[in-house]
Amino acid sequence: MEPLPSFAHMGLDGRLLQAIAELGWAKPTLIQEKAIPLALEGKDLLARARTGSGKTAAYAIPLIQHLLQVKMSPLVMEQAVRGLVLVPTKELGQQVLQMIQQLTAYCTRDVRVADVSGQVDMSAQRPILMEKPDVVVGTPSRVLAHLQGHSLSLRHSLEVLVLDEADLLFSFGFEEDLKNLLCHFPKIYQSFLMSATFNEEVQALKELVLHNPVTLKLQESQLPEAAQLCQYQIRCAGEEDKFLLLYALLKLGLVPGKAILFVNTVERSYRLKLFLEQFSIPACVLNSELPVQSRCHIISQFNRGFYDYIVATDEQALAEPAVRAKRRKVAKAEKGKDPEYGVARGIDFQNVATIINFDPPPSVESYIHRAGRTARADNPGTALTFVTHPECPLLAEIEEALAGENTEPVLRPYQFRMEEVEGLRYRCRDAMRSVTKQAIKEARLREIKEELLNSEKLKTYFEDNPHDLRLLRHDRPLHPAIVKPHLRNVPEYLVPPTLRAIAQPLLNKRKQRKHLAPSSSRPRGGFQARGGRNPLRSFQYMGRRPRRPASEGKTS
Repeated sequence: MEPLPSFAHMGLDGRLLQAIAELGWAKPTLIQEKAIPLALEGKDLLARARTGSGKTAAYAIPLIQHLLQVKMSPLVMEQAVRGLVLVPTKELGQQVLQMIQQLTAYCTRDVRVADVSGQVDMSAQRPILMEKPDVVVGTPSRVLAHLQGHSLSLRHSLEVLVLDEADLLFSFGFEEDLKNLLCHFPKIYQSFLMSATFNEEVQALKELVLHNPVTLKLQESQLPEAAQLCQYQIRCAGEEDKFLLLYALLKLGLVPGKAILFVNTVERSYRLKLFLEQFSIPACVLNSELPVQSRCHIISQFNRGFYDYIVATDEQALAEPAVRAKRRKVAKAEKGKDPEYGVARGIDFQNVATIINFDPPPSVESYIHRAGRTARADNPGTALTFVTHPECPLLAEIEEALAGENTEPVLRPYQFRMEEVEGLRYRCRDAMRSVTKQAIKEARLREIKEELLNSEKLKTYFEDNPHDLRLLRHDRPLHPAIVKPHLRNVPEYLVPPTLRAIAQPLLNKRKQRKHLAPSSSRPRGGFQARGGRNPLRSFQYMGRRPRRPASEGKTS
């Protein structure tokens, strides 16, 4: 009988094992089990593993182990940048930095890491790079800028190169930057190329940076199994039905726990946020117009449970490959947008119970990355995709690609009987009428105003120019959409009889709040059905009622 895989049998440094134990990792994931021993042997790796499978640790652990061995060498070696991790987005750069810092918690003096992907002036990063950290994390464009500015040198020191989320590096317009970077690298170095999907862009990168690599194409689906990730499609007659359905799902407690709502444009993200605000459903917006510090802070607060819903845009996936390759050239024309933004890809949102594709993803890769924000590690999750009739052909292509040789439908129909929630339609229309184009414009202006007031860069300016600060603070208050108090709660007579057993605890909880003093902390977590069941994952409660169910999941 073969022994169970463990980190202890990989020959890792004791300090690294101690940090792994503190993170609570009892055993390596499949990608870690296969990749780490090969990487420790000095081989180049081309690895494909599904999102949420532990790819970051699969390259971070051997990278740190290599650096610790170098530091223990009897030869006197000067401090140098020996590891470089290239990422497509600033958010992912911040996440990689945090992971490496956690893994080096017991050897911080021996392994130092710096993230240069953030939206900070290069002059502020130059002193950090002059100290020659052992590992540099950054986007290709920012790393190239530092190399050209002579604040970073890799020609004689680079030993390990990592390309994380490699399938996105070309998509985000970094092709020219990557080719220019190669001129600054030594002839010999070890490379890891990690990706959730294999496509033509990954093949092009393989030819650029890898030397006789070992290819790890693990025999696993690109998404978790059906027992872990439940995937549903919901057919909607039109746009209004999408908003009505979301209102019913969230307000009646049919979506438990934390959720990410994906849309395809910035304008749509604010429209959806303002729509939810009409019903006192708090949600925050995550898009390319926000500064990177704000985006990272939003993700951090969401992970810590300060709020339950994020409305996120997936703009990068909209452009065709030929257009995306030129994204950096046209980015200047798209004022206010960050060309290195990406939230559907690689970011580790924690404890996300449900993903809702309010707008269907434009490609298979986009669907995989979106759905990969839930059901991470061994946790269960649900992915719901709203689709109108014109969007059906696109969804059919995605489903066909995901199914492969499997004849079973991947996205099972989640048939929500709209007639059961017809009583809520007038409220939905009321809210939609309040969210005008002008209200959306003012909401975006309000975000900019708040960013100006909270900006560290402008703090000194406002100290020198208090009059300008007063103008900002006493600017006319923005009321993007008038919130009508009667929409806050759902009257009991409007709740469908078949759903009252689920919605009743939620309604009772709201009644109790009226008689209690307001809490200083925001509500955390989500609603669970009786017995702790997730209504989206279990439909057994439907069979106990004589009336026709309002929602049910067909298993085909």
